[in-house]
Amino acid sequence: MRRTFLKAAVSTAVLAVAGLTVPAAAQAQDAAEFYKGNVIKWIVPYNPGGGYDEYARVLAPYFEKYTGSRVDIVNMPGSGGMKGAVEIFNSPADGTHIGIINGSAMVTNQLAGIAGADYKVSQYSYVGRMVADVRVFVVSADSGIDTFEDLQSDGKTAVVGATGLGGSTYVDAVIVGEAFGIDQRVIPGFDASGDIRTAMLRGDVTGMWGSLGSAIDGVNSGDHKVILHGEKKPTGVLEGVPSVWDKADASKDPERAIRILEAWDALSAVGRPVAAPPGVPEDRLAFLRDAFEQAMMDEAFVTKMTEAERDLSFASGTDMVTIAKAATELDDDINELFVKAIRGEL
Repeated sequence: MRRTFLKAAVSTAVLAVAGLTVPAAAQAQDAAEFYKGNVIKWIVPYNPGGGYDEYARVLAPYFEKYTGSRVDIVNMPGSGGMKGAVEIFNSPADGTHIGIINGSAMVTNQLAGIAGADYKVSQYSYVGRMVADVRVFVVSADSGIDTFEDLQSDGKTAVVGATGLGGSTYVDAVIVGEAFGIDQRVIPGFDASGDIRTAMLRGDVTGMWGSLGSAIDGVNSGDHKVILHGEKKPTGVLEGVPSVWDKADASKDPERAIRILEAWDALSAVGRPVAAPPGVPEDRLAFLRDAFEQAMMDEAFVTKMTEAERDLSFASGTDMVTIAKAATELDDDINELFVKAIRGEL
């Protein structure tokens, strides 16, 4: 198998030196031969049993189906997912090392210059994205607050709960608050999102930002309601609920608000991508991207994820390159704002 691939690679190189174009079909065939019977090491930067692990392990058989390779899942927890992300970034760039990463967290670590963030989010060879977190702001159903306007005009300082200082729930709150000039007091330090929701039911906290996935049970039970979200094209339970984009023009400085929200949206959109290290040969990366898309669209895989109540929001590897750049290549003033939010200085 190796000799066959090397022979094809030499032929390709000879054609290139001669100034001739290598047919795309031939390149794809070379990649297919390389992966047939090969082994792909798939790194999961968290312990077995969690959401990232489940996404990888459920997809693995379908990725094997469309690549012809065996997929070996390797759990590599540490530093909030950063250890695995660094391992992926520094792996051999031959197309046999990939992994799922916590994209949004890796972006914030990079922007804030967190020790150990030895990677560049925009330089990964992106295979595609499995899911992106939909960000929502929820309040207690008994709070008397039904709309975003109620939150801003009730004459009270909104008390917004958050988990860790500089974590996603905190960053969401202070960034959206900055975009709209919301009169609020963000209180970090809750042990978990569930603790904040309990505080909402007691009336100690007005509301909180978080993912729709973590909020949906409370919304479905009627304990909580979404009054604002970050989706440009809302679907499902968010249809009819105003988004930050609906409210941007009414802010004190719409142009600045939109610039802030665009960066925040890109941060959320990075989501949970599957990536390889920088420098993977183009034909192999194209093959991996095609196999990933086929696996993500496989009816049996979609059914399994639906039964497991796991969301999917596919984005191509090409789209992920654009998203990663949008999330990390910010204007200086917006970059400074996000760094302060991530460091807990807002």
